[in-house]
Amino acid sequence: MQRGLHGLDNSGDVGDGRVRWRRFAVLAVPGIALTAGLGIALAQGALAASFAVSGQQFKVSATSLTGKGFAQYGSVDVNAREELIPVAVTAIKEAELKSLCQSVVTSLPVIGDISLNLTAGQKTPVEATNLFVDATQLSGNAAFTNIEIGRDASTLDKGPEGAQGMQDLFAQQADTITITDLRQTAWATNAGTFKLSGLNMKISKGTKECF
Repeated sequence: MQRGLHGLDNSGDVGDGRVRWRRFAVLAVPGIALTAGLGIALAQGALAASFAVSGQQFKVSATSLTGKGFAQYGSVDVNAREELIPVAVTAIKEAELKSLCQSVVTSLPVIGDISLNLTAGQKTPVEATNLFVDATQLSGNAAFTNIEIGRDASTLDKGPEGAQGMQDLFAQQADTITITDLRQTAWATNAGTFKLSGLNMKISKGTKECF
């Protein structure tokens, strides 16, 4: 077979067992396109990347959560290593949580497990506005008013400003939400305001989680 420039044959492959560049390019294009697409989405604020998340998830529990202006959609967090982490974003304009507990466990050499526990809202509910939670697990007993399930994530309009996902992705929203016996595992939380009545933070040895 007649060879072209730089040792390439007419098929675009390199002989002598070297890399087949045309095949490599075909395989590489989807990955490059995906990376570029995610970069554009990050620039447009479509991904949950307001800050680099840590390498540890934390747990949150509450006897009840009530909120106005609820939206939920899939998104992606980014850590300091620029790794992408899929999450479900729950966004609420105004929220109240009773008996809030937050915990995270860190394993250290020699010392072992260290637990950080934060509690608040035992008497007066914790109040939050423009609340965003990037979670991987959520459970409880939920009730909604005027819920819309299966709405395009880019068209959400009941949650806080900026609570929208990427076009064509599944999402849901409602006028109000109530969850009792809330249990949640998350990578990140951010809010416009966060008022914690009766705040108490404690660090202790061993594993002591909210649930």
